[in-house]
Amino acid sequence: MSGPGAEGARGLPPLAALKPGDAFPPLEAAWPADSPAPGLLAVGGALDAATLRRAYAAAIFPWFAPGEPLLWWSPQPRMALAVERFRLHRSLKQALKRFLAAPACEVRFDSAFGRVIRACATVPRPGQSGTWITPQMVAAYEELHAQQLAHSVEVWAEGRLLAGLYLVALGRAVFGESMFTRVTDGSKIALAALVAFCRTHALPLIDCQQNTRHLASLGAAPMPRADFAAQVALLAAQPGPAWRFSPSCWSALGLNSANSGKDDGRETPWRT
Repeated sequence: MSGPGAEGARGLPPLAALKPGDAFPPLEAAWPADSPAPGLLAVGGALDAATLRRAYAAAIFPWFAPGEPLLWWSPQPRMALAVERFRLHRSLKQALKRFLAAPACEVRFDSAFGRVIRACATVPRPGQSGTWITPQMVAAYEELHAQQLAHSVEVWAEGRLLAGLYLVALGRAVFGESMFTRVTDGSKIALAALVAFCRTHALPLIDCQQNTRHLASLGAAPMPRADFAAQVALLAAQPGPAWRFSPSCWSALGLNSANSGKDDGRETPWRT
């Protein structure tokens, strides 16, 4: 990602320059869709758990590349996945069935948050070089994780962490951050597990932040920023679930987990 910094651009209002503890400007002050940096709202401030909690509760998130200042964003519209609209494509459903049938495969929550966020920063992705998940970002989200406000969804096979994602959760509001995989369909399985958990616990929406073709293919869709912010305010004020994954959650996707963990002689879906 490349951002314009604090100097603004011709014809646009200057960005709010924040000091640690400052309130965020109203979302309407973010740069518009036809600007050099759509959704850019402010620059500066602090990157710590308290500030992140205020930001997410206000539908704002940080995003900046190494060497850039701390940048805060709130795009219009906002990409979000209504979990009931998740598209379980046939190929993914077959991959999940193989995963669930393999005795050495499992999904875990929060057993290796630090490893997941660092893998999101370092595992190569097609068409992408570098990362925005800087050591400063890692430290801030690990602080959130210590406060039980950030979680990891992990795909394990034969004792190896092969894929996963991390997220922020405030009450019943869920904000997806980044994912990684070392195997085919691994990150999709992690997302499917998150959707299954959210359906099971009546968490209606997963924030996806940016509009991508991949997310759209799985059911995510643009949502007016004002509507998204109103949903976040409502959901964040409600008690959230215990972030523990049970194989019974798979039934929310119409999948049978009865064979999960049983030694039926089947091989894992990936050579590890």
